[in-house]
Amino acid sequence: MKSFDLAGARFVLANSAEVGVPRSWLPRLAALKLAGAAGLLLGLHDAAPRPLGAAAACGLVLLHLGAPAFHLRARVLHNLAFPGFYLATAVASLALAVSF
Repeated sequence: MKSFDLAGARFVLANSAEVGVPRSWLPRLAALKLAGAAGLLLGLHDAAPRPLGAAAACGLVLLHLGAPAFHLRARVLHNLAFPGFYLATAVASLALAVSF
C-alpha cells in the first residue's frame, strides 16, 4: 500500500496547503492511517483481541472527522466529497467492528 502522504504527492501537498494543514503533519497523519488500517486487519483475525478492530475503527473515525473540519474551516468545499467518503468508510468500519 502506498501512502501518498508519505510520498509527498503534489495533489496531497496542494490540498493540505489549501486547507491549512502544515506539511510537517503529513507523516504523522500517514502513520495514524496506516496504524488504523493495521488495527482493522488485525481485528479481523480470530487470534487478536476482538476490541482491537473496534478501537482502530474508532481512531479512524476521529482522524477522519478532522479532514472535513479543516475543509469547512478553510471554506474549501470543492473537494469535500473526498474526506467525506473516507469518513463514511471509517464509520462503516466502526459499525461492522462493533457488530461482530
